[in-house]
Amino acid sequence: MIYRIVFGFFLILVGFSAQSKELGNRLGIGFRNAYSFDLPSLSTIYYPSPDTGVVGAVGIDTEKDASKSAFSIGVRRILFKEENMNFFMGGQLSMLSHESLSGTDSGFEVSALVGGEFFMQGLDSLGLSFESGVAVTSVKRVRFRTVGDHFFRAGMIFYF
Repeated sequence: MIYRIVFGFFLILVGFSAQSKELGNRLGIGFRNAYSFDLPSLSTIYYPSPDTGVVGAVGIDTEKDASKSAFSIGVRRILFKEENMNFFMGGQLSMLSHESLSGTDSGFEVSALVGGEFFMQGLDSLGLSFESGVAVTSVKRVRFRTVGDHFFRAGMIFYF
């Protein structure tokens, strides 16, 4: 049974090929908000190959006695492609810091995600993302959580 699951997962990673948005050698810049606390971040995505992307994001909020910051890096692998949508899986490692009246708490977050990036007809360079998965956050204490973000929160990217 486990061999069938591993073989099926391998077939997905090797990839299905269909008409879709070609992202190889493209750089995208936009925003995302995919942390355990609310912090919109500037994000970049670069696809060195048609199916693999590198994601990075930085978010800063210097509110007095409630400042927040986050830095994240991650990888995406496109699983299959539709005409106006790419489905992907990936992972993300984030360094987080959150200040409150009692002090500053810092830590990390590790996420395993699946999601999709939707491209509207006629706006081929604008990608709207949604993501779902699991995360482990270690800020003050360890927290396991499920993740489910719609495209207003998970990201909007403009590709050059």
